[in-house]
Amino acid sequence: MSTVLITGANRGLGLEFCRQYVQSGWTTIACCRDPGGAVELNKLASQYNNIQIETLDISDLDQIDKLSHKLADLPIDVLINNAGIYANDRIRASGQPDYQAWNKSFLVNTQAPVKMAEDFLPQIKRSEKKLIVSISSLMGSITDNTSGGSILYRSSKAALNSAMKCLALALKEQSVGVLILHPGWVKTDMGGINALINANESVSGMRSVIDNFSLEQSGCFVKYDGTKLPW
Repeated sequence: MSTVLITGANRGLGLEFCRQYVQSGWTTIACCRDPGGAVELNKLASQYNNIQIETLDISDLDQIDKLSHKLADLPIDVLINNAGIYANDRIRASGQPDYQAWNKSFLVNTQAPVKMAEDFLPQIKRSEKKLIVSISSLMGSITDNTSGGSILYRSSKAALNSAMKCLALALKEQSVGVLILHPGWVKTDMGGINALINANESVSGMRSVIDNFSLEQSGCFVKYDGTKLPW
């Protein structure tokens, strides 16, 4: 049986990833900051016995270490770095961005996914699929940035893309793949009610890309429908 580990699993895309993988028979490790408050995730766990909920705040790098140690003997076919934040980037009265919020954006959106890949690499290498997936955004594309704004989010996702490309090159000889996915503009708490697609459509598309992944695609930046995106 294949195993997937998903961060930010309590809502939005993360919850939908859990729902679809659990229903497909995968062993699913669902990670979130507050399992006790994750009502929908716990409801899912009450219906299926192939889901395991773990406490993980990815902004605490020590927690990543501890969870990797706890799951040291578990092969992980697909690691999905889904957790992320869209920090408030309103300019302060001083005329400057909120640098503390910017640091938090880089920690959560860039550094933590790299830490997850680093700490769980032994488990990934022991699996059959051997795939690291990071949920990015088209807003991380420098080529696509024609409107500006959202500097905290854009820069942290551009950095994530660059970091994952580096990992892809470093890990290819070990037959470990890295995939960078844009989920589309999705109706979630982050995407808002005016978004174009729902979580089911987005995740179904991303799962298809994951299922059909080959090592030759490692390091690519891809939309949920399989379209390759510009850096």
